[in-house]
Amino acid sequence: MGRPSRLGDEDRSDYASALDEVIASPEIRRLLELSGTPVDRLRVRGLAAVARTTAAADAEYRRYTALRLRARGAQGGRRGDGAAPLSGPGDQERPGAGVLAVLGVLTPVLAAVAAATFLLLGYGLRLAGALSALADTLVGVGWFSLVVAAVTALVSVVALYRTAAKQSAADAVAVPDPSAAVAADSPALAQARQLWLVALRDRGIRPFLLQELAEAAAPGAGDGRGSRFSSPAFAGPDYARPGFEGSTPPAPRQP
Repeated sequence: MGRPSRLGDEDRSDYASALDEVIASPEIRRLLELSGTPVDRLRVRGLAAVARTTAAADAEYRRYTALRLRARGAQGGRRGDGAAPLSGPGDQERPGAGVLAVLGVLTPVLAAVAAATFLLLGYGLRLAGALSALADTLVGVGWFSLVVAAVTALVSVVALYRTAAKQSAADAVAVPDPSAAVAADSPALAQARQLWLVALRDRGIRPFLLQELAEAAAPGAGDGRGSRFSSPAFAGPDYARPGFEGSTPPAPRQP
């Protein structure tokens, strides 16, 4: 069989959930009350013993990870088959789209500049009282350019908003949730995960916690060697504060 498989980072949340389920069981709760062990300390010991507890369900975990890798590989191949080519004919190469985008940005700016120029010249000639016909023409062209600038700016904003909305929707469809996609494509994967969690709880976590609680509740567990759930540094009866001799009896006086 070889060395047990190391628990992957993506499966540590499942391990923590399985540990919490076992701790919340009536059997473990009753033993916690009898031994007086804090729940958080028992949970910390269970998390620290991940290599020991997961080894009991190593066969189920190997099958689960193998099915998961196979399902992800198949899913990646299907996504690759449906992807559009990066070159050649298709929707990805559209030379006109770049020209329209540039025109959508430049047209409002150029129209606004032209409107300001024509209006300044037209009203300048009117104030000077010269070339009234030309002044009227410049003023008319200036106002027309201003209207063009406003309309094209509005159209550009609407087009930009629609393009951003379509791109967001396309990204959401193209990049689904990996765990949900794998679970939907492979029902056997969900069954393998459930079998691993059951084996992990029954053969790995539960026996470990029962052993820990039995040792904590054993008579004299804290005598001599200290309890595994308490701090032995200050538990001895002969403990004395720094600077004192504790319970050492005084020396008898000399006659």
